[in-house]
Amino acid sequence: MGAPARVLPWTVGLVAAVLALGPALGPGYVLRYDMLFVPGLSLPTVLAGADGFPRAIPSDAVVAALSLVLPGDVVQALALSAVFTLGGAGAFRLLARLVCGAGRVPGPVLAAGAAAGTAYVWNPFVAERLLLGQWAVLLGYAGLPWVVWAVVRTASARPVAGLSGLVCSLVPAAVGGFSSVVLSALTAGPQALAGPRRRRSAGLFLFALVLVSLPWLVPSLSSGAATDPAGVEAFAARSDTPFGVVGSLLALGGVWNSGAVPPGYGEPVTALVRLLLCAASLAGWAWWLYRAPPAVGAGLSVSAAVGFGIALLGVFAPGREFLATLIGLWPGFGPLRDGQLYLAPLALVQALGLGTVVLWLLRALPVRGGAGLAADPGGTGPAGERDRSGLPLWRVGAVVFTVFLPVVVLPGLLWGAGGRLTPVQYPDSWLAARDAVAADDRPGAVLVLPWSAYRGLEWSGEPVVVLDPATKLFDRRTLWNDDLRVGAEDGGAVVVTGEDARAREAARLLEPDPETALPGSGRSRDPDALAELLGGLGVRYVVVSAPVDNRFWSGAETLSPVVEESDMTLLEVSDQHIKADKDDISGLEVTGGLVTVGAIIWSIARSGSSLGFQRPQPRTGRGARKEIPK
Repeated sequence: MGAPARVLPWTVGLVAAVLALGPALGPGYVLRYDMLFVPGLSLPTVLAGADGFPRAIPSDAVVAALSLVLPGDVVQALALSAVFTLGGAGAFRLLARLVCGAGRVPGPVLAAGAAAGTAYVWNPFVAERLLLGQWAVLLGYAGLPWVVWAVVRTASARPVAGLSGLVCSLVPAAVGGFSSVVLSALTAGPQALAGPRRRRSAGLFLFALVLVSLPWLVPSLSSGAATDPAGVEAFAARSDTPFGVVGSLLALGGVWNSGAVPPGYGEPVTALVRLLLCAASLAGWAWWLYRAPPAVGAGLSVSAAVGFGIALLGVFAPGREFLATLIGLWPGFGPLRDGQLYLAPLALVQALGLGTVVLWLLRALPVRGGAGLAADPGGTGPAGERDRSGLPLWRVGAVVFTVFLPVVVLPGLLWGAGGRLTPVQYPDSWLAARDAVAADDRPGAVLVLPWSAYRGLEWSGEPVVVLDPATKLFDRRTLWNDDLRVGAEDGGAVVVTGEDARAREAARLLEPDPETALPGSGRSRDPDALAELLGGLGVRYVVVSAPVDNRFWSGAETLSPVVEESDMTLLEVSDQHIKADKDDISGLEVTGGLVTVGAIIWSIARSGSSLGFQRPQPRTGRGARKEIPK
């Protein structure tokens, strides 16, 4: 690849990151739904984990490790930027590789790659997942084009080289965690099974998936957690356009949470143009498959169809019942609840299809039987090398319009999603509470009140719904309400039971009031008795992370305030009641994490390039023929 082909993909992704994130890249922490970054996240606490499925272990561990050398808000800005930069560059380079192989990339393919890269990171799927705060999932999504190409290369590479390329390409999925690994398996698995040398490719791909999954897979097997089938209804796709649920899913929208829909999205005109853009992209993909099937044509088509089918399961009653039955049989089927998540391979297909539309506009479609470009019927050479002065002006304008069309029809993602992604600073009282707990080396957990996981933060300026930051602020095990309450379309609510058994026991002891989410009247009348019960559960500190009227600790002798401000109260339970041991990490979990880290380091060192897009190297080992000059 020439210099433009090396630099332009990253430029496209970086520009998309700046335009989409805007103020979110500045000082402070962006807090929204699941996106929760805190100053100095504790690595030992992350690794010790909690009861239930350890979904956040890989991403939180990486954030905590980086926070040892960088401020937490800088780590967050880098993580969010990586989503757009990796994703845009990956889709761009995947299209260029599929069309040109490892050879020179002509101008038309650069334009097509820019369209593919823009479309892949600027769509409702990315916008809605970003507004849900699921940055780790999006990081895995950004790595999908790299994983797909690594699977393609595996068929022609030696086993060790193929495995190293696969592990290297799966680094974003390894950080993203279980959902990202599942998406990688769905997107690239059919390609491994459909391509040449399928048995070896599929085996290496499966082995690579296991290697990068060990940090969350090993604790999951021993957690004994259960998944509530009620989540099937709560997380089912919903309509966010005038075209119903199916139309919304085709447009890559349809997220279950109406609060995650970007501003202005779903308006009749923009929604119609968005749907037409998706239809044109799918038509471009179909035309590419007919004219000159790319190496990933069959595999990606199957992945997109299966993913769309999974997204539809929760939409209709029979599908919901089927999913609920599966989850009841085995909690491992729990990830299928959030069906819209599995539109990721369809998003990649649409991005590559839009790039094909640009190639058609420039008369540079691939030809059957090779990776080159179509001959220019009116020129003197290949379409990528003809005199550009002969190209009609309307085609140039149409190409520019097509490249920027994803941004035009989704302006709600611009500049921090219209201000919804605005950084804030943690109050001094919160940092004082964190430091007080960190200074105490005695074992014991932190109980977080109010007993409601997601709520608005008054100190954040414009209140947003976010997971209580106190759940990650402290350097020890925290107990918090991991139940999820999701509003239903009929005005009611669906409560998805949490997975932490120790938190459920704490809820039983607290008997929380439904209105205030603080200890019920029976407990608040005798705070000393409550402190004794909590001490028996291993709780040393109680955090009240919101302004409250019910000061249930008043007059208690065994609950003493350490920090007492309007928005943060830290209470210490008398030492005589504490029955707690230090939270240790099992040797098996440590071994699993070290194996994954070692595999990643080995793959990066051996691949010697970015995420498996390296050029194939000639064989030079034993058995290679050596030419002797005459």
